[in-house]
Amino acid sequence: MSTRILFVVKVSTYHRYVERGDEPRAQLLLDQGDPTVSRMLPSHNDHMRTLDEVRDACTSLGIEGVFHDSASPLPSLDPFALVATVGGDGTLLSASHSIGPDRSLLGINSAPEHSVGFFCGARSGSVREALEAALHSKLTPTVFARMRLSIGTEVVANRVLNEVLFCHASPAATSRYILEIVRTINSVDEEQKSSGIWIGPAAGSTAAQRSAGGDILPSDSSDLQFVVREPYAPLGEEIVLPKGLIRKGETLCLHNKMRQAKLFIDGEHTLVDVGLGDVVRLELSDEPLTVLGIERRSAP
Repeated sequence: MSTRILFVVKVSTYHRYVERGDEPRAQLLLDQGDPTVSRMLPSHNDHMRTLDEVRDACTSLGIEGVFHDSASPLPSLDPFALVATVGGDGTLLSASHSIGPDRSLLGINSAPEHSVGFFCGARSGSVREALEAALHSKLTPTVFARMRLSIGTEVVANRVLNEVLFCHASPAATSRYILEIVRTINSVDEEQKSSGIWIGPAAGSTAAQRSAGGDILPSDSSDLQFVVREPYAPLGEEIVLPKGLIRKGETLCLHNKMRQAKLFIDGEHTLVDVGLGDVVRLELSDEPLTVLGIERRSAP
């Protein structure tokens, strides 16, 4: 029986908007040479060329490649020697929610000219070499901590890799909540008004957390970081907890004071409603993720 690899493949914006027809204006804008869509077709073409490269690599290595749409739930992973994503960081993030701590994940950046690919250990032009190295355990594994998200006693997500955004349902409205850091000793809390709050593990510390003023954490850190967005303080006062770290064994609790609040999990596609008086709990997950072939970040 040949080795089987599951490839989780990005659905490109061009395919969704133009070929599938999800956005009728897209083709008109493309025909007009509008700058807002100028990267759409080149990125799609690069992605399709990389898919061809992946198929050629499978043939060359005698691998059975099973290709799966990233927008659909993943099948059972039992038959597969490896799970790889073909796309960018968003594709890997989406797939990571279905990958337990006993599996490794390889990201293939299919359009490096148009995508950051922080989590991608391979890229177009070197797919065959990366797949062969991964199957022979020659790609360096990086183990990322993930975060558990609960509302009250119900676990909503246990595999948050990048971050969670907690805020009012309207981006123009003030987010109101009580932030509490629960520790064995010396717990602290503060009532806050802001544009919301980012919370995430080390993997997400180079993205939204950093942009909001947070610190970049080492790749192997088990700390979670919270960063308050645009905190409000009356004139002459200061916010006590504008950002900080949640250590292993500690919990960040957000006591919601809003009638309409949302949680955005690892991007904009997974949303959870939060009711008035609900307590959102964030803490270290017991399910880390192993990503292959990427460069580890050390402490700054």
